[in-house]
Amino acid sequence: MIALLKKELSSFFASLTGYLIIIIFLIIIGLFTWVFPGQFNLLDVGYSNIDTLFILSPWIFLFLVPAVTMRLISEEKKTGTLDILLTRPISDFKIVFAKFLTGFFLVIVALIPTSVYYFTIYYLGNPVGNIDTGATLGSYIGLLFLASIYVSIGLYASSLTDNQIIAFLIGAVLCFIFFFGFDAIGSLPLFSSISSLIYNLGISEHYKSISRGVIDSRDIVYFISIIAIFILLTKTKLSSRKWK
Repeated sequence: MIALLKKELSSFFASLTGYLIIIIFLIIIGLFTWVFPGQFNLLDVGYSNIDTLFILSPWIFLFLVPAVTMRLISEEKKTGTLDILLTRPISDFKIVFAKFLTGFFLVIVALIPTSVYYFTIYYLGNPVGNIDTGATLGSYIGLLFLASIYVSIGLYASSLTDNQIIAFLIGAVLCFIFFFGFDAIGSLPLFSSISSLIYNLGISEHYKSISRGVIDSRDIVYFISIIAIFILLTKTKLSSRKWK
């Protein structure tokens, strides 16, 4: 599995794809945080926080993460290398998990440079250090969990087709449904009696909860469960090729 993970990572960074996605993410966040005037600009708001990163990232990741994952399996299906990979002495689960870790690692690489924002605000604050470190750490943890769900969803979408564009669209739509769709449904008057239940089925409610700096076991269980479900669905989809 380690060898497959190294192969996937090297293929990303051997081309411009991995670098381009990371650079686009950092540029967008940087522009809204420091350049574009408005409610997201730290200099305009005047508060010692980096909430802009945690507010915008889920929406940016809606597109960037499926762009990363769309090729993970669909490209191998198109080129025929997936059949060769499935004959190797490695389980379907390890194949899927290695590809999941590839997407997750790229998200981590994209987020590491954003720590500069934290230290900048830390030292620019009045007084120095006037920033809620606990809430910031919780927000980072929540963002990593959220991105992990996006990666698992995007990976599943990639297993459904050998067309990367279709895989991207399916992944983006599913991520949007899980992040925003359940909130939209729960806000409808028709479902007012069970709105709390519907909200808790979506990512947003749990992401907001953990971003407050309180690590609730219910949120952790939710994130891990959704990730596990989509990894299992992807593994089942791969295994189905052997049943034909």
